[in-house]
Amino acid sequence: MADYFYIHPDNPQARLISQAADILRDGGVIAYPTDSSYALACHMGDKQALDRIKRIRQLDDKHNFSLVCANLAQSSQFVKVGNDAHRLIKGLTPGGFTFILDATKDVPRRMLHAKRKTVGIRIPENAIALALVEELGEPLLSATLILPNETEAMIDPYEINEQLEHELDLIIDAGIIEYEATTIISCVGGQVEITRQGKGQAPMLR
Repeated sequence: MADYFYIHPDNPQARLISQAADILRDGGVIAYPTDSSYALACHMGDKQALDRIKRIRQLDDKHNFSLVCANLAQSSQFVKVGNDAHRLIKGLTPGGFTFILDATKDVPRRMLHAKRKTVGIRIPENAIALALVEELGEPLLSATLILPNETEAMIDPYEINEQLEHELDLIIDAGIIEYEATTIISCVGGQVEITRQGKGQAPMLR
């Protein structure tokens, strides 16, 4: 049965953030708040935890997972960022964007898109997500909490607990987060384009 933490959305309690980070380091899978919805997360290098997320979401090898990073500097170890992409990401983050980039060899192959070898990068504005990443000292492997046969992410931590308490190790309750998908910007192969318009606004690309 999952642990259940009430964490303040604006002033996360350091003790609970530390405990959540320990659960991730120990191979746990958690549900946590992001800028756009609740999401699932695990330690980036943990194959068993990643497989659990794939099973919960019923994902195949074509899914683009995201690395939630504290800042652009932290992400640079894991993705290839050209000058144009660097300026764009720096100007648009933190916030409701996912950037698709070519991955470096430091990203485990099992979390890459099977054909394109790409990965998503998010730099959150959400205080809890940011505190978790900073406490870990490395990116979170993350996937939006959309259950099989659903089209929108779960927004209510009580419902997450009711449906997934036996599948997860921790549920972080930060209140209801209305789902608004991130804007996805592809920065692959030197080309920059919006592939899904969502919460984030990037007027310079229109």
